[in-house]
Amino acid sequence: MKMFTKSKAYPNKMFFFGIAIFSLMFCQSNTVDEQTPPDPPTGGGNTGNYATASFWLTKADESSKLQKQTDILFNNAANNYQTLDVDASQKYQTIDGFGYTLTGGSVQVINQLSAAKKEELLQDLFSNKDNSIAVSYIRLSIGASDLNSSVFSYDDMPAGQTDLSLANFSLAKDQALIDMLKKILTINPNIKIMATPWSPPVWMKDNGSTIGGSLQPQYYNVYAQYFVKYIQGMKAQGITIDAVTPQNEPLHPGNNPSLLMTASQQAAFIKNNLGPAFQAANITTKIVLYDHNCDKPEYPMEILADAEASKYVDGSAFHLYAGNIAVLSNVHLAYPTKNLYFTEQWTGSTSSFSDDLMWHSKNVIIGSMRNWSKIALEWNLANDPNFNPHTDGGCTQCKGAVTVNHNEAFTKNVAYYIIAHASKFVPQNSQRIASTQPGNLSSVAFTTPDGKTTLIVLNEGNATENFNIKMNGKSAATSLPARAVATYVF
Repeated sequence: MKMFTKSKAYPNKMFFFGIAIFSLMFCQSNTVDEQTPPDPPTGGGNTGNYATASFWLTKADESSKLQKQTDILFNNAANNYQTLDVDASQKYQTIDGFGYTLTGGSVQVINQLSAAKKEELLQDLFSNKDNSIAVSYIRLSIGASDLNSSVFSYDDMPAGQTDLSLANFSLAKDQALIDMLKKILTINPNIKIMATPWSPPVWMKDNGSTIGGSLQPQYYNVYAQYFVKYIQGMKAQGITIDAVTPQNEPLHPGNNPSLLMTASQQAAFIKNNLGPAFQAANITTKIVLYDHNCDKPEYPMEILADAEASKYVDGSAFHLYAGNIAVLSNVHLAYPTKNLYFTEQWTGSTSSFSDDLMWHSKNVIIGSMRNWSKIALEWNLANDPNFNPHTDGGCTQCKGAVTVNHNEAFTKNVAYYIIAHASKFVPQNSQRIASTQPGNLSSVAFTTPDGKTTLIVLNEGNATENFNIKMNGKSAATSLPARAVATYVF
């Protein structure tokens, strides 16, 4: 999990985090739609047979949260408003989904709800019903993350002992998570799942600790088999793992649990061990590298430049606790056949609804999509009012998308609405299309599998913005309050 806020060993990093956030708030990436797009696929797309657009709004002052507004009309009314153009002829990446990490801690607190209330919450999150947000992608930890109540792997051994055959490998400590995944799959059988470890078993590491250290080379093969056993074990439970990353935040060894894994180490592990192990076991799960901040694009590009490693790699994953989201486009331009994934960003206990809504909508949703990502994920799905559970040394300020208050009540937080503005209206296999960003407006647009257009717009300014949405020669006038986000469907 996070590079910042949680480890006493890194007290100065909050300062740099603040600097990064401040700078990013004023960064705007328009590079993608200025590039030559790939050849558009045949068929599909909005043909212009629409007269109105449905409209959902979330305001910075919380007076409206994903509330449906009065439809707007495509009547070409004369006005002097600025125009936001949508062009379905320019097509970019297909979308795998939007969602959260289902941490062990999330499962623990959701299971504290009564049966009826838990059912209500899971339906709200994962169903495609009118009153649900249709989350389509979730991330898991392989073993514990720092938002579990305790640290564990699937093959823990007494000090000084090893298990080279993985005879003691067991998913039993994650049974509660597995049971919840089974329930989620009954609600949405098509949900995609990515999994990543925070640390290998301690006996494989060179420091004998759950915190930091490196994977010892003599255990590369057995660790690759650990991944194989995990994927096969989850499959036996009816759970398909679509993708894995070799390590969460490999350049942040101060979390609990965590591991330092340099680019050269990850390249060696992928090309010599993990990739061949998947191939030998006929595992089709994607290998996605890096899974860390946008300030080090040289890490994934070093591995992608290694032909023997790259042949096993589907793409690269990013977080944004440092760097600029536009870096994803740089990686895409260098390696256009490899996919990009935005896998994590947290909302904090001390930040405001307004600030988080604007920054995350701009960077995590609009920014990642305009820079070729196939997914956009916020961090933990749920925790309690005291931001528990977490490991000793884990994040104490990470606010879940949902707070479970007691067995009959939960609260939807800002991350719920950040994701909902995309997940509810942009299903899997939608395709990003071109949209302009006039004035203080940030935007991203998609064509959905059923031929509709979805447009997400953020007003970054401090005053209401009036504008026209124009597509296929038809225009509709609308307005967006300061620091608000809206989703239009037409």
